[in-house]
Amino acid sequence: MRTMLQAAAFCLAGTASAFGQGAEITDTINRQFEAFKADDFATAFDFASPTLQRFFQTPENFGQMVTQGYPMVWRPARVQYLDLRQEGGVWWQRVMITDQKGAFHVLEYRMEQTDAGWRISGVQILDAPGAAV
Repeated sequence: MRTMLQAAAFCLAGTASAFGQGAEITDTINRQFEAFKADDFATAFDFASPTLQRFFQTPENFGQMVTQGYPMVWRPARVQYLDLRQEGGVWWQRVMITDQKGAFHVLEYRMEQTDAGWRISGVQILDAPGAAV
């Protein structure tokens, strides 16, 4: 009985930890969305990981990449958070975005914890639900 209670407590603690991570991760992504909506690429750039910041070098370069390659992220009509998972020590947040034209896009955000908090270290566009024929 005691072992079952300890196992249950361990599972609940893990769930609470993932929930806490999830809240911080979604907050980071939400804050970047808000910066994009305001065309505040300097603030949006702050939510990118140090590796991405070195790669893009300036908020202007970063903003150009987003507006041209990820318009659904720049101007989302609706954002819905799906599953959060940890794989090989990396946290992945799946997000479904409805763009301004009503199209659905599913993206995975690769998250990195830094001294400054959670940062986005990559975004991958996945197939949207029902997109395959």
